[in-house]
Amino acid sequence: MYKIFMVEDEEAIALGIRKQLEAWGYQVDCVSDFHEVTKEFVASAPHLVLLDIMLPFYNGYHWCTEIRKISDVPIIFLSSASDNMNIVMAMNGGGDDFIPKPVDTNVLVAKIQATLRRAYNMSGQVPVLEHRGAMLNLHDTSLTYEGQRIELTKNEFRILQTLMENKRKVVSRDTLMTKLWQMDCYVEENTLTVNVGRLRKKLDAIGLKNFIVTKVGTGYILE
Repeated sequence: MYKIFMVEDEEAIALGIRKQLEAWGYQVDCVSDFHEVTKEFVASAPHLVLLDIMLPFYNGYHWCTEIRKISDVPIIFLSSASDNMNIVMAMNGGGDDFIPKPVDTNVLVAKIQATLRRAYNMSGQVPVLEHRGAMLNLHDTSLTYEGQRIELTKNEFRILQTLMENKRKVVSRDTLMTKLWQMDCYVEENTLTVNVGRLRKKLDAIGLKNFIVTKVGTGYILE
């Protein structure tokens, strides 16, 4: 099931769109705190964002920019400010499409379906994983934490992705080995330990100390 994150401050419009999209089988999360749009976006981990322009505190362009710092998730703008200038600003600011209000739900659903097909090729992959404020981008294998961004190697990414997909659960060394070597022909036995050690150093450097906890004789866990 695809998840949609909607940033719309007019409650009647938000509820109406949510009802229609849920009827089509989508899961819809609506923002509740317009001061914390990015935080709620990360917690939702959606496949697509519906974003109004005129919002309390900060406008949609601001939040589009903030989301683009951490994710390539598709963003569709919805707005009554549908003059050419606003459309151009929305697209140049990182938006993938623009639908004028009042919204025709048939057009909205068609554009959502087309955008999801292009973005995910029907794979349903969630673009961001989050734990303790750290955000792992599944598209470009980078990690962002408190405005700091680090690039991960292929193996570091596989390790962290597996742990974040199973956060607060112990992941065995065998499970990580299988994930880590799935694309490789041969590695030395200590390669997992070496890669975890290097990953920990990168995490420590941006303030994520004790992010990965060792369970002796079992494996690793994100607590």
